[in-house]
Amino acid sequence: MIEPASTLTKAMTSSSSSRPPEPILHVDLDAFYASVEVLKDPSLAGKPVVVGSPSPRGVVMSASYEARARGLHSAMPSVRARRVCPDAVFVPPDFEAYRAYSNGFRDVLMSITPLVEPISLDEAFLDVGGATLLFGAPIEMADRIRAIIRSELSLVASVGVAPNKFLAKLASTRAKPDGVLHVRAGAEVEFIHPLVVGALWGIGEKTAETLARLGIRTVGELAGTPQAILERTLGDASAHALVELAWGRDDRTVVPFEAPKSVSHEETYPRDLDDPDEILREILSLSHRVATRLRGDGYRARTITLKLRLPSFSTLTRSRTLPRPTDVGADVFQVARELYLRLPPGRLRFRLIGVGTSGLQPAGAEQIALVREGRWGLAEHAIDRIDRRFGRGSAFPAALLGRRRRPS
Repeated sequence: MIEPASTLTKAMTSSSSSRPPEPILHVDLDAFYASVEVLKDPSLAGKPVVVGSPSPRGVVMSASYEARARGLHSAMPSVRARRVCPDAVFVPPDFEAYRAYSNGFRDVLMSITPLVEPISLDEAFLDVGGATLLFGAPIEMADRIRAIIRSELSLVASVGVAPNKFLAKLASTRAKPDGVLHVRAGAEVEFIHPLVVGALWGIGEKTAETLARLGIRTVGELAGTPQAILERTLGDASAHALVELAWGRDDRTVVPFEAPKSVSHEETYPRDLDDPDEILREILSLSHRVATRLRGDGYRARTITLKLRLPSFSTLTRSRTLPRPTDVGADVFQVARELYLRLPPGRLRFRLIGVGTSGLQPAGAEQIALVREGRWGLAEHAIDRIDRRFGRGSAFPAALLGRRRRPS
């Protein structure tokens, strides 16, 4: 009998004499997107690689360490990145490749413990308190995980080992690149108090400026500030949460993997789109990308959402819930198309278009009976097989032949 996840979590995180004082690991793949691009194209090795669009509206999604050494970083506008580093090599993101490597990454972590909480494609928390009899101390497991990731995936990971999730995350950040940092129980304050207040979760640029006006620039100075002063400045809830973190306290448990709540794709365009035919082709492309994700991950969706961003940055969203779930791109497009055509009359321009699905359900026998016997379902599964054999974009709806970009 398989225990429910909640029961398993309690069993493996319950206190016992064998549970180590630093049972939490945060594993983070270094420069993940850029590293995958180098694995796909070894000629990029040693070059300042940037994942993202070089267009005027593009941003840096990931940068190799060679690019970071030249001053580039995530979320930097591409225009600025090109000025700072003229020889940067821009490559478009390939999320299917990233997900494939991410799945391998998760398999490595699950080989150590079932208590794995993915945070994104390239990072996760682990509670290894129940795995010490098999794999040794947490620091030994950190080294083991890094070695397996390097040998099986050819990727580099940094790991933080600590008494709780907050400290483990801070430790992995400071272990980069390609390192391990162990925050021992009892040494939390020694580790965290010298850090700048911006290291704490919940402190952004504006909050840091507010605290600086009070003379609070380090975590230690925040921890030593009377809570009443912080409450007047930041509010009761924020003040309490930050004081807890400033003393290294975080009682959240590792929550094992949960099914996604939604699957979506969106694209920002180098120029505003206003031609209805072109807009519908983009919606068609996005609908099929979403459906491919749904089928690949084993889900169906009941709610379809269309997202449209105007040049003013205001965003329109329209949704519809289907009577039964689907993973067929033609179904997704039909709903998204109708949502677009029902917008107020007028030639609207859009800088971003997105198609999303939610209300996900695991694919199963009902899906086979209701959808996959249909001609569109069969056709799209054939496209999936062609893509797997000959490469992504080898087959796609004929209506997309008129797009300026190859379907991705």
